[in-house]
Amino acid sequence: MKEAAVEDLHHYRNLSEFFRRKLKPQARPVCGLHSVISPSDGKIINFGQVKNSEVEQVKGVTYSLEAFLGPRTSVEDLPFPPAASHSFRSQLVTREGNELYHCVIYLAPGDYHCFHSPTDWTVSHRRHFPGSLMSVNPGMARWIKELFCHNERVVLTGDWKHGFFSLTAVGATNVGSIRIYFDRDLHTNSPRYSKGSYNDFSFVTQANREGIPMRKGEHLGEFNLGSTIVLIFEAPKDFDFKLKAGQKIRFGEALGSL
Repeated sequence: MKEAAVEDLHHYRNLSEFFRRKLKPQARPVCGLHSVISPSDGKIINFGQVKNSEVEQVKGVTYSLEAFLGPRTSVEDLPFPPAASHSFRSQLVTREGNELYHCVIYLAPGDYHCFHSPTDWTVSHRRHFPGSLMSVNPGMARWIKELFCHNERVVLTGDWKHGFFSLTAVGATNVGSIRIYFDRDLHTNSPRYSKGSYNDFSFVTQANREGIPMRKGEHLGEFNLGSTIVLIFEAPKDFDFKLKAGQKIRFGEALGSL
């Protein structure tokens, strides 16, 4: 509570408000040395290069990249079209010599539940998958194949200085409530959407050709209770994660750099 902007517990009307508590500005310094920081507090479940268009959910359990992100639209408003290829992974890699990377961060119920921009990037597209609200804790993830692909999630895609960049907020037990601060049209955990479908929204318009620019560390959104954030992005081959699987991490600390 010493880190909370409001330390008085009685200020919070319910658990949900407490989980989404704001922190004092100095509580989470943003690392300036590294190009990608942790967008949230949590535990590092997995990270590394994406191989064979599949991502490891937890050790030994994988899920399909295409099932998780959904199929590519024509060019999805990116400023540079993906190379023509049959591999979904290579559709996301826009520049010669780059690799595709991923990082999975699990937020336990007690963690600070706002999340922030992990780097300087531009968000061009949002895809919302209504779905189940199963627990995403690592123990459950070992038992349910493609758990992340079943659960409600919001996929933000765009680009950073090295090409494709995405952040996906995955819902958890009874927590389809995912809020993106700049996206007023997003309504998660709603009965109006059927599971198994998805709905798209483009932030690129006639009036705004660029999309939504985000600065590293800027407030991006919030969850209720526990959940997971998955980063999938391209970067040059010498991108280096500064992580260990299973470690605790705080928003603002380094994830990796070139």
